[in-house]
Amino acid sequence: MYFRHLDRQLKYHFDRRKEILILLGARQVGKTTIAKKLFPEALYLSVDTETIRQTLNKFDPAVYRQLLVPAKKTVVIDEGHLLADPGRTAKIFYDQIPEVRLIITGSSSFRIKHHTSESLAGRKVDYYLYPLTLTEYLHQKGISGRMEFPVLSQLEQGTVLPPQKSYLFDLFSILENTLVYGLYPALVSQPNDEVYLKTLIDSAVFKDLLDLSLIENRQAAHNLLRLLAFQVGALVNYSELASRLNIEVRTVKRYIGLFEQSFIIFTLPPFLRRARGEIGKMSKIYFYDVGLRNALIDNFQPLAVRGDVGALWENFVISEIWKANYYGSFGYKLHFWRTKQGSETDLVLERNDRLVGLEIKSGRRRTNIAFKNRYPQAKVSTITKHNLY
Repeated sequence: MYFRHLDRQLKYHFDRRKEILILLGARQVGKTTIAKKLFPEALYLSVDTETIRQTLNKFDPAVYRQLLVPAKKTVVIDEGHLLADPGRTAKIFYDQIPEVRLIITGSSSFRIKHHTSESLAGRKVDYYLYPLTLTEYLHQKGISGRMEFPVLSQLEQGTVLPPQKSYLFDLFSILENTLVYGLYPALVSQPNDEVYLKTLIDSAVFKDLLDLSLIENRQAAHNLLRLLAFQVGALVNYSELASRLNIEVRTVKRYIGLFEQSFIIFTLPPFLRRARGEIGKMSKIYFYDVGLRNALIDNFQPLAVRGDVGALWENFVISEIWKANYYGSFGYKLHFWRTKQGSETDLVLERNDRLVGLEIKSGRRRTNIAFKNRYPQAKVSTITKHNLY
């Protein structure tokens, strides 16, 4: 049985709460798989099916009840963002068919939240599922049974990360492959599948945006996402991107927002407490999965011949910590830090009075001590392939 960090929270959701369970995440990250594993007795209604979509779009509780034969206590509405008004559908179930526990999955945060924020206020709880973490991947491959969050767990214990570890398996080979092909669940059984990843761009990135008529210029959107893939870890300049693509700045901002809400990319804002000399306006953008990023730039070459290994490693580590921070409920705010003079810390973790600066190194470069000098109360550590897991 495949292990996911979200298993426990989802499995016991209805033991603790009555609200609708909404499971959000990009296509192909395993939303349907985890729902069927945890709720095998449920009635599954796929909105991708035209007849189901038409039935649910009637917004009639009597019609909905006809779907519940034989009687079902749990209903999963799969890809609920494709409904005309998912919030209205969910509200009918919640208010007029209260004996049914409702689960809605969706791959468009924009669509789900836009149509449920008001109608389902106090009636829903959102959960997010991302591509596999390294821990989940190793567990599903039967390589390691560890289920904790190594980096954040060690930092919680008040220790800095050890400089090197020994492993009972070839972690470095796994990391090399992961940095090229990423961690989408399908790659557990079909590794190194370039065709799958290239196809995923259309099915996962653009299908929902086109089906929901959220983008009017597919080519410009694709070109923008490809530019972002080339600029992983760099400061994002909206005006420069708009100029290169010959589109308006507001279009660039809107498309990037849609990519975020489709769970393809996420934004890392700057850390700013002392304005003098610190960059505080431009953010950085990373991909939830480096394999999808490599598919966008059509580069599946091995690390030994690539010029972007540093950017790939930085993206991978930050996405791992992003996912671990959410799944483990550590509660950190994630930032980067940079001064106008060029001093930089790749990742800053902030929670109440706790401050951690992390350097992410693909090699053994010397750690930048500028952040520690500026913020002496901070803990500072370096992440390399020797102490990530």
